[in-house]
Amino acid sequence: MKSPLLTLPGAVPAEGVDEGVAAHYGDLFREQRALADGTGFVDLSHRGVVAVTGEDRLAWLHLLLTQHVSDLPAGRATEALILSANGHIEHALYLVDDGGTVWAHVEPGTQEALIAYLESMKFFYKVEVADRTADTAVVHLPAGSIAEVPEGAVVRETPHGRDLFLPRAELEAYAAQAGPPAGILAYEALRVEQHRPRLGFETDHRTIPHELGWIGSAVHLQKGCYRGQETVARVQNLGKPPRRLVFLHLDGSEVHLPVAGTELRLADDGPDGRKIGFITTSARHHELGPVALALVKRNVAVDAPLVAGDTAAAQEVVVEP
Repeated sequence: MKSPLLTLPGAVPAEGVDEGVAAHYGDLFREQRALADGTGFVDLSHRGVVAVTGEDRLAWLHLLLTQHVSDLPAGRATEALILSANGHIEHALYLVDDGGTVWAHVEPGTQEALIAYLESMKFFYKVEVADRTADTAVVHLPAGSIAEVPEGAVVRETPHGRDLFLPRAELEAYAAQAGPPAGILAYEALRVEQHRPRLGFETDHRTIPHELGWIGSAVHLQKGCYRGQETVARVQNLGKPPRRLVFLHLDGSEVHLPVAGTELRLADDGPDGRKIGFITTSARHHELGPVALALVKRNVAVDAPLVAGDTAAAQEVVVEP
C-alpha cells in the first residue's frame, strides 16, 4: 500500500516492512523534535486495518485476545495480543471501539493471516470481520498535539498520542492541514526511547509476553481463558521468562548503528565471548544519540557493560530479571 504522501517535498521512501510510507522528509532530528513537542503527524497508512462489527464483537474478541475487552467502553484505546497454543506471540492489535465497530491497526502485511484466524473462530457468534486496509489509513498525532481531528474519524487516544482511522481518500487533504510531516524513522526513534515493543522487531518465533513487558498493557492477568493462557499463567506464578527486553545507550563515536540482529556479548568477555542477546531495533535519537532495544538472557547482570558487534553499549532495565 503505497502512500500518496510520498510525493511531499523531501520524502524518502522507507524500506523493509515499513515500505510504502516515508522514512523521513529530509531532516530526521527536526522531525523527531517536532513530534516530541507535540506538533506534526506521522503517516502510518501502510499498516493493516481490521474492523469487527456485530452485537457479539466485544464478547467474542474477549475469548480470543489476551486483553479484557468484554466491557470495553466506546472510545477507550487498548492493545492486545493473539498467542499460539504454546504462548508465543503471533499478532499484536491496537484497538478502539467506536460504539458499533472495533477498529484495530496491525503490522503491515499481517492483516490477512489475522483475519483468517478470526474467521476460523467465528462459530455461532454474531460478528463480521473485514479488511479495511484498502479504504482506511492510519495517521498518528503525537502527545500534546492540538491538530484538528476530522469529523467522523475514529480516534484511538493513548499516552503516546492519537491514532486516527481516516478514509484513505481524505489522507492527502488531511496532511495538507495537519502540520509538518514526520517520517517513520522519527516515530521509531521515539518508540525506542519509550521502550515500546513492536511485533516482528522485538519478537521472534518464540517470544512470550513477559519478555517484552507486555503484561498489563496488552495482557490482562485476571480474565477468562484464551489460547496460550497456560504459558502466561505459568510464567507469572511459577517462574521467569528466559529473556528480557533492555534499552541500550550505544557508543556515539561509531559511524554506523548496529542493525537488528547484531549479537550482544559481555564487554569483559571480549570479541570471542558467548552471545547473550541481540539488537532488535536501533535508532538515532535527537537528544540521546544512538540507542537501541535488545533482548538479552534473563540472568545477564543489569549493570554489565555490553558490546553490540564492536559497539559499546550500556543497559537500562525495561523488564526486571
